[in-house]
Amino acid sequence: MLPGFKHLGLLLSRIEDVLYRFVFNHWISRLDAEKCHNATMKTLHLISQVPGLTSVLRVFFSGSVGSYSSGWVCNAEGLKGLARPVPGYLGLAAGMDKDALAPAQFAAFGFAFVEVGTVTPRPQPGNDKPRLWRILPLRAVRNRMGFNNRGAEEMARRLHKLRSSRAGRSLVLGVNLGKNKTTDLNDAVEDYRISACLLAKYADYLVINVSSPNTPGLRSLQSTAQLRQIAQAVITSARKSANRVVPVLVKLAPDLEDAQLIELADLVKEVGLAGVIATNTTINHDYGEGGLSGAPLKERALQVVRLLRAQIGEDYLIIGCGGIEDAASAREFLDAGADLLEAFTAMIYQGPSFAGRINKQLSADLPALPLRRAGKA
Repeated sequence: MLPGFKHLGLLLSRIEDVLYRFVFNHWISRLDAEKCHNATMKTLHLISQVPGLTSVLRVFFSGSVGSYSSGWVCNAEGLKGLARPVPGYLGLAAGMDKDALAPAQFAAFGFAFVEVGTVTPRPQPGNDKPRLWRILPLRAVRNRMGFNNRGAEEMARRLHKLRSSRAGRSLVLGVNLGKNKTTDLNDAVEDYRISACLLAKYADYLVINVSSPNTPGLRSLQSTAQLRQIAQAVITSARKSANRVVPVLVKLAPDLEDAQLIELADLVKEVGLAGVIATNTTINHDYGEGGLSGAPLKERALQVVRLLRAQIGEDYLIIGCGGIEDAASAREFLDAGADLLEAFTAMIYQGPSFAGRINKQLSADLPALPLRRAGKA
């Protein structure tokens, strides 16, 4: 990117930030949350269909994020299981782009990597509406969505198209896997295996989601016996399908007791998982059914990251997630032991310049770990 265009993009992103906050406070915050989300996804998907528009987004929002030639790269051994460079610390958490409608567009907003899903083997509508609410005083979101998605086969078609382009292949992409609501818990292993078979070849990493509070009984799959079977099936199926080692992580709930987290950390090492995403949404709130994400989750998520890092050591990947709103909170997670970070609730409140701004600040202040600059030891 030419220096003049980069500076113009940064200036425009600052203007956008002020304008977005004004529009959010006076208009968006009064609209139905799920309708706003759906309108956003439709708009980004339309942008993906028009050549050149995604590049315009990138000029406005992500001139601050590293490139593969001059920005962040992993060392020769890779970043704890990830085999490719990651151009920054902060990625998009699962739940925003459930059907992989616009992963490249979110990357253009400045996210260093994008996690799509949660996806299930078969399409499903999710829970009854209303099922998504903003909690404005807390800068939080409550959801009881229930894994609404178009199914793994539809996502596979989209990701095949994405990976057919040079830009699409350059994107660091995670895929979050879940089970269908109608699948008996005793048969859950097969749901995760099917999705892994269909999607592993397109993914830089896979995530086993057994921690959403919005699918009946799902959190019971966090028991070591059941998670062991699921993890072994996903690891084996992913490797066979992709013809390579695909890192597999598990996403855990913040509401688990510390003793349960320690058991699960030991399981990560036992079965060969690449690491953990800490954490999913919490049910420890008084706002009704569903999981709460955003600022209220931060302190418990930090506790979980610290506990898991102490238990699993330095060789496993931890992605911190929960209440990251700015560079300061991002640094707290990195200091607690996270290697990478994910967020999306804060973007709802702050607008599309959120990710690029944080990644720029972190790349300036934290140039050494866990990544290194090209050409440096």
